Amino acid sequence: MSAVNALLDRIGRRSVQVLGELGYAAMLFFESVYFLAVGWTRGQPVRLRMVGEQMRQIGVDALPIVSLLSLTIGVMLGIQFIAALSEFGAESQVIVATAKSITREFGALITAIVVAGRTGSALAARLGSMVVSQEVDALAVIGVDPVRYLVAPALLAMLVMVPVLTVFANAVAVLGAGLYASGPLDMSVGAYLARTLEMLEPRDLWEGLSKSVVFATLITLIGTSTGFGVQGGAEGVGRATTRAVVLSISAIVVADMLFSFFLNR
Repeated sequence: MSAVNALLDRIGRRSVQVLGELGYAAMLFFESVYFLAVGWTRGQPVRLRMVGEQMRQIGVDALPIVSLLSLTIGVMLGIQFIAALSEFGAESQVIVATAKSITREFGALITAIVVAGRTGSALAARLGSMVVSQEVDALAVIGVDPVRYLVAPALLAMLVMVPVLTVFANAVAVLGAGLYASGPLDMSVGAYLARTLEMLEPRDLWEGLSKSVVFATLITLIGTSTGFGVQGGAEGVGRATTRAVVLSISAIVVADMLFSFFLNR
């Protein structure tokens, strides 16, 4: 009986901890939105220079790795769809299958995973280091709200750059699929791309972009809330960085599954 009680106690404590973390992340989100909307009227404006710097780090610096992975994913999808659909004599459907898979699913997913690995971990490490060195407390002492100064710029930059990166990833992945599939389909790459544009519908693009907005919010909130919660010095910063990446990617995959379920019923 004592073992059961101990198990229930651990489950209860863990549940309370998870609810507390969710509540803290929600608080960061609403405070960030508040400062973005009316902070300038309260003497706490969000600095555009900081937003621009975050946008460069999130978007421009990530272009090489996003390009490489998107091109690889596009080629891989072209190979897989050609091999699968050729068994049924439906090679002509490769174009629409590849295009919709990329724009609805893989473009947003690959982009979010890359950003979570780069920026989510960087946010957790930077904020964790500031917490350990008491820089966050110093900001509060001099009258600078830490959420306005550290979280709101990152959230705005993420909400802008992740959808932009997603559109870029879609284009590169479709190009990669065309580079491979145009040969087996006996058509030029230009004709493949033109056919892809004819097949795509606005809903295909908006579905991927709506996912990217949710993914951007999740990455920011998980990275910042994990960073603010660091304890234990440098070792705690390392644990927080790892935890931020794991939680971000897990949340992205779960959110993607829920999106796919509700949007494709």
